[in-house]
Amino acid sequence: MSESFAELFENSVEQQNTKIGALLMGTVVSINREKAVISVGLKSEAFISLDQFKDAKGELEIQEGDVVEVALESIDDGLGHTLLSREKAKRIKLWQSLETAMNAKEVVTGVVTGSVKGGLTVDIGVVKAFLPGSLVDTHPVKDFAYLIGQEVEAIVIKMDEVRNNIVISRKAVMQEANSADREALLETLEEGVEIEGVVKNLADYGAFVDLGGIDGLLHITDISWQRVNHPSEKLNIGDKIKVKVLNCDKEKMRVSLGLKQLTASPWDNISDRLPLGKKVSGTVSNLTDYGAFVRIEEGVEGLVHVSEMDWTNANARPSKFVKLGQEVDVVVLDVQESKHRISLSMKQAQENPWEAFEATHNKGDKIGVNVKSITDFGLFVGLPGGIDGLIHLADISWEKLPADELVSNYSKGQEFDVIILNIDAEKERISLGIKQLDEDDFMSYASLHKKGAIVKGVVAEVDSRGAVITLAEGITGYLKAGEISTERVDDVSTIFKVADEIEVAIVNIDRKSRNITVSIKAKDSAEEKAAMEDYNKQSSDTVEGATLGDLLKKAKN
Repeated sequence: MSESFAELFENSVEQQNTKIGALLMGTVVSINREKAVISVGLKSEAFISLDQFKDAKGELEIQEGDVVEVALESIDDGLGHTLLSREKAKRIKLWQSLETAMNAKEVVTGVVTGSVKGGLTVDIGVVKAFLPGSLVDTHPVKDFAYLIGQEVEAIVIKMDEVRNNIVISRKAVMQEANSADREALLETLEEGVEIEGVVKNLADYGAFVDLGGIDGLLHITDISWQRVNHPSEKLNIGDKIKVKVLNCDKEKMRVSLGLKQLTASPWDNISDRLPLGKKVSGTVSNLTDYGAFVRIEEGVEGLVHVSEMDWTNANARPSKFVKLGQEVDVVVLDVQESKHRISLSMKQAQENPWEAFEATHNKGDKIGVNVKSITDFGLFVGLPGGIDGLIHLADISWEKLPADELVSNYSKGQEFDVIILNIDAEKERISLGIKQLDEDDFMSYASLHKKGAIVKGVVAEVDSRGAVITLAEGITGYLKAGEISTERVDDVSTIFKVADEIEVAIVNIDRKSRNITVSIKAKDSAEEKAAMEDYNKQSSDTVEGATLGDLLKKAKN
């Protein structure tokens, strides 16, 4: 055998430690500007970048002669060099220690480096771990940004070296750490107790406060007597605050807290300070679809419903009338002290335009208007003070015309005069008329011609059933077939034709429907009755005034 015993021993050592990825102990032979020469007992020495031997501050951790642990990457890189890695050695060592910690459920420490979908990334030495959002805290947390850059303690719950995947839980550590403190704290927590805590998290509905082992919920409505749209307006994560315990369920470990309850309620005796009908000034603090909230005292707000914002625009959006921060005058309508509710009115702090109109105008006055809108039942027109009045279809014209024909001569914005027919300020209604500007020919004719009057007319229309008779300009009467003669008339058109002049008697005047009924029969009957009365009168006068001789002479003749 040509090889010595020493050579055989060295070869056996090399075979035992040359597995790729194996951890080897090496000696720092020399150090230059960029690299360190490391010997692990193999045929060739290795070069490792000095960056792998620097600490977090960038300072070199080794010197010549130090023994360091490295990982074997390659025995021969093709150029006769051995490749070693200090970082890989640290990584392998850390994975081994993390696996041990996981099995023993030991706590590990890391630094939160960033936020990713579903959780956080945490640096544990040279490896990165994933901290799911559901395992960040003992209660649900929507925003974990406050943890970035902070050192956290956690327990490893899952490892997969092949996939380079490590999952940790901060919640498990917190639950374990808080369990002892929680029991002691629960013994002291009672309703009404004042206690200090630290704001841990903010949500839309409130803030979570760490009381020292138990988290309490400070609801948004209990933060301030003023309206708070989001807890961040009053609180910041990390704030140390004093709170009052409002409710404590020790079995479910739920604690409700209050901050505003540490000060006297501004709603106490509010009815004495704000009696109904009082006019006060305030600031618009919030706008909604149904109205505006106005702050009238520190911590006291009232609602101005949209219907109480303006006398003439009850359905407009609140933002049309006011803006946030605007100073407004309001009148107190209602106070519910126990419910912390106040109803206010902006419009009642101003002059009522309906009452003002009623005070300055009378029924029968003529006034100028302009058309605001045209409806199926009439015209809405603008009046002084920004209010509207209604001209009903029946008050547009004396003539009986279809609705569309009545409004066809009017357009939006058109100006004209009207007569005030009625004013009801309480119901906010004003009735107006156009036709009342002119004399009513029908009513004038009706007042001059009573029932039974015999008048002359001209046939305007005729058919088998009757005839329309023009009695005066714009005034007509109707002659039915049965009112022509005592004898049956089957077809009126065989008796009269258009333009015939006839004499008739008025038998009915319907002022509501504006209809006149006439009759030839009634005219003839009236004339016969009058003739008979005249004849009888003449006969009576003759008998009474005659002598015996006159009678004998008349008889002889």
